[in-house]
Amino acid sequence: MADTRQTPTDTRRAEMFVAPEHDPRTRLHTTGDERSVLTEILAGQRATLELKCAGLGAELARRSVAPSTLSLLGLVRHLADVERRWFHRVLAKEDAPPLFTSEDRPDADFDGANTDSGSITAAWGAWRAEVAFAERFTIATTDLGVTGVDLWLGEVSLRWVLAHMIEEYARHNGHADLLRERIDGAVGL
Repeated sequence: MADTRQTPTDTRRAEMFVAPEHDPRTRLHTTGDERSVLTEILAGQRATLELKCAGLGAELARRSVAPSTLSLLGLVRHLADVERRWFHRVLAKEDAPPLFTSEDRPDADFDGANTDSGSITAAWGAWRAEVAFAERFTIATTDLGVTGVDLWLGEVSLRWVLAHMIEEYARHNGHADLLRERIDGAVGL
């Protein structure tokens, strides 16, 4: 029978990225009404992105592997635009063009991520502003069935957007796991 004991140098991907007493994701409720459950799961996914990027500066712009332009900073920029699209443009029906992409440069969120400290600060500022808007919009909207029209999908509800945003962050947080491990070896949930 094989020895399955771990040595102190072994890494465990199932461990927490930060100690549970410092992890904002451990204070989420697991029961409650639909709105509370959806918004808290989404808040946990947003917190995961921040945790995966914590303590990094210029390394945030480090690319995964050639020829990919995927980076943690690119993810922050991308998710700022995703938040903006669904909450500002589709649901709030505001004229809010993307912050980092355009029709001519659809991948500029990733391609334009660079090590300049001003760019890093701007990306985080944009992401936090878009998250804050989305949270305010969701709190102020009494019905999860409120709808907006997306050019690709047609009519979508706030309920669907919240579920989609959970999926969007979960997918990209998987990328963030690998990107962070490549930068400094940090692993965990």
